[in-house]
Amino acid sequence: MSEDLKGQVAVVTGGTRGIGAAIARALLAEGVAVAVCGTQQPSVQKAVKDLQALGRVEGRVCNVASFEEVEAFFRDVGKTFGRLDILINNAGIGFFAPVDQIAPEDWRRLIEINLHGPFYCTRQAVPLMKKNGGGFIINIGSLAGKNPFAGGSCYNASKFGLNGFSEASMLDLRHHNIRVSQIMPGSVQTEFGRFSVTGGDWKIDPAHIGDTVVHLLRTPARSLASRIEMRPSRPPSK
Repeated sequence: MSEDLKGQVAVVTGGTRGIGAAIARALLAEGVAVAVCGTQQPSVQKAVKDLQALGRVEGRVCNVASFEEVEAFFRDVGKTFGRLDILINNAGIGFFAPVDQIAPEDWRRLIEINLHGPFYCTRQAVPLMKKNGGGFIINIGSLAGKNPFAGGSCYNASKFGLNGFSEASMLDLRHHNIRVSQIMPGSVQTEFGRFSVTGGDWKIDPAHIGDTVVHLLRTPARSLASRIEMRPSRPPSK
């Protein structure tokens, strides 16, 4: 591990709670300045208050499904920090129902947040990274991006799509010194995971995903782990 992260600047979408907040904490501990976004002003303010003792952190309300809001957010990041080194595309939602019971508006909302959002944020981050000589983009996917399950047609579609987006982006950006990787967790101990098996001690700790992000970022520049799959080591036996 040779890459020093101190002094770099990161954006963490959906950084106000759960996996995103854990990633923000891990980055701040490495001396990275962090900009987080969320969809509600109170949660953004609380996240900034909770995180600011760890380092420099800024927050803004931004719905990643809106290109205009994403554009404004990254414009502020450029003005506030003067650079961008790291983008963590973490914001996402999930709902689960048989395909014939999914309302079109629910399908549209999930796809817009889970798939349009990473594109919009990547689209705005890349010019800042190119200006700075390079960067690192990490998309937080899911094992649902390779393992379809009943009731998961919409969520599966978004995460399968994110796989393709991540791998094609990696090929597009590698010669601009911008690395693109994806972390694909299974069950994580967050509010998002309420649909899964009750009880949570066996699930992945969000802090472990934060540690994995730091591990990726500190990988020597001539190497790239383009996809990391994470699973609970001891899920409940059937």
